[in-house]
Amino acid sequence: ASMRRGKGLATHGTGALQGRVLKSLPYRPTDAQMRSIGEIADDMASDRRMSRLLQGDVGSGKTLVAFMALLVAVEAGGQGVMMAPTEILARQHLESLRPLAEEAGVVLEILTGRDRGAERSAKLAALAAGDIQILVGTHAIFQDTVTYKNLAMVVIDEQHRFGVGQRLMLTQKGKRTPHCLAMTATPIPRT
Repeated sequence: ASMRRGKGLATHGTGALQGRVLKSLPYRPTDAQMRSIGEIADDMASDRRMSRLLQGDVGSGKTLVAFMALLVAVEAGGQGVMMAPTEILARQHLESLRPLAEEAGVVLEILTGRDRGAERSAKLAALAAGDIQILVGTHAIFQDTVTYKNLAMVVIDEQHRFGVGQRLMLTQKGKRTPHCLAMTATPIPRT
């Protein structure tokens, strides 16, 4: 799919990859999940940069919604990243996204501070070439040495744990400012 240049960030998903993932799920997503997915896709298709907050309890399916948003970017010929505040969280996301990525047929990879030497260089080259379509990682994913071919979508998990400066650095990685979806757990009401 061709992306419109100019002021726009219009990122039009085809629905093809998302459809594969939805078909593969052993359950039906809730109406709320499907509504969120639809609203995010609509936002991404408009020519303004999306900046949304996705709130929900642990286990409420935020990860599925976020992955669908990343797939919209891939369907439109772009790349997506999911950033977590710790390596443990990044690895948990990798584990939960891996089966979905396999169903969609997209290349998913992880980048953390632990990647060094030849392995790191290979990942950086694949990112710059666009061969890695979805990247999961810690703040290591927006260090100066990391370049993307076409970063269209950024998902930030537990966004309150990142400084504003860190978030800005990441959103400046795209040729145009990528769409952004921040995920946060529902705050527990104090009684």
